Amino acid sequence: MGSRQVTTGSDWQNKRVTVAGLGVSGISAARALAGLGASVTVVDGGDSEAHRAKAAELAQLGVAARLGDAETLPEGTELVVTSPGWKPSSPLFAAAAEAGVDVVGDVEIAWRLRGSGAAPWLAITGTNGKTTTTQMLASILEAAGLRTAAVGNIGTPIIDVVLEGDDAYDVFAVELSSYQLHWAPSLRVHSGAVLNLAPDHLDWHGSMEAYAADKGRIYEGNQVACVYNVADKATEDLVREADVEEGCRAIGFTLGTPGPSQLGVVDGILVDRAFVDQRHKNAQELAEVADVDPPAPHNIANALAAAALARAFGVEAAAVRDGLRAFTPDAHRIAHVADVGSVAYIDDSKATNTHAAEASLAAYESIVWIAGGLAKGAAFDELVVRSAQRLRGVVLIGRDRALIREALARHAPEVPVVDLDRTDTGAMSQAVQEAARLARPGDTVLMAPACASMDMFTNYNKRGDAFAEAVRELGSTSV
Repeated sequence: MGSRQVTTGSDWQNKRVTVAGLGVSGISAARALAGLGASVTVVDGGDSEAHRAKAAELAQLGVAARLGDAETLPEGTELVVTSPGWKPSSPLFAAAAEAGVDVVGDVEIAWRLRGSGAAPWLAITGTNGKTTTTQMLASILEAAGLRTAAVGNIGTPIIDVVLEGDDAYDVFAVELSSYQLHWAPSLRVHSGAVLNLAPDHLDWHGSMEAYAADKGRIYEGNQVACVYNVADKATEDLVREADVEEGCRAIGFTLGTPGPSQLGVVDGILVDRAFVDQRHKNAQELAEVADVDPPAPHNIANALAAAALARAFGVEAAAVRDGLRAFTPDAHRIAHVADVGSVAYIDDSKATNTHAAEASLAAYESIVWIAGGLAKGAAFDELVVRSAQRLRGVVLIGRDRALIREALARHAPEVPVVDLDRTDTGAMSQAVQEAARLARPGDTVLMAPACASMDMFTNYNKRGDAFAEAVRELGSTSV
């Protein structure tokens, strides 16, 4: 599988490793490396009862834990393994740099732990759509009869899966965040895709250029295909800048008619003009748009990207169709909750940034939009300009709702706006009631907040649950 750095158990024997963070990936790395004979210390700034309980469990495996101090590098450390959320500017990493100690992430460790006959990785990143596309890809691979798993920034820690052995899987569908890619310098996958690029996590990366560069790492050393979004030139630019293996191809996906070396849509059919003979004049039908759930434009793009990676791996067209038909999206991703009074209520709580919200808004014609939360430094003018003609009304919730209200006043002053001056969780019920008041038969009430949820909810899942519950309550009172 091309150039790679495979390490064996003997390479880790007595190696002094510091693991940053007691989260899921940190615990996975600590357990794995301790099992290979490394001397592992986990550091975490927290010192709660939950932290101490996790530390006690690891102690039974011979893993030391230092709680309440996440800044000082333990003496003798030879390698630091970080959890994805830790910023590159963290004092611990500055101390590591000063000591000449490398810092890598759990994905890098998993990559190094693969055996000589390890399953290839088909990898996916992007600002939005990563999880859905990875799950679609896994469904397609399963439909082809391949042993696979959706791993990485999704579900099971990738180290745990890799340690199951070379014979356990034929291929992995791997979701990778920009954080994970930043800390994975030797990663070289079979084929990779960048779905889209929009400003996100800039506080972590420091700039859009740095964020894009970390996303682009997924293309480095690709062996068969670099999959990019024809509608997002920045993704193609990343392909052009990548150092790939000889013979690796650039494969585009588009919602329009595809050119050679592209996948696209023709008369409601997903077609392949990349992995076919005489692609300059031939195309292979893969599936119908109706096979994609839901058939919103951005989700069709996700399906095309998944299909491109599967086809790069040699999967037949019928398996693409069967895999897409079998796929069911996770909750809170443009999910239809109910129809009440001839109005559709859609939960897209996962739309936590402006790029995701714009894609969601583009899927409907007449919308009462529920938006707001933690803006994470985002601006909303461009989103409002592009979506204004679809808006019947807007209901704003959350701490940073004023930013959206001001953008609406500048670019869509005629659109009615309800500004809910409350941030308790009960605000969602009132938001749904206000949206129902603004909506007309045939409209869609769309909860696509364009913001994070933590000002009012534990996470976007809880926010989506609150929306769905409020819709059900509305339905019961409307009978």
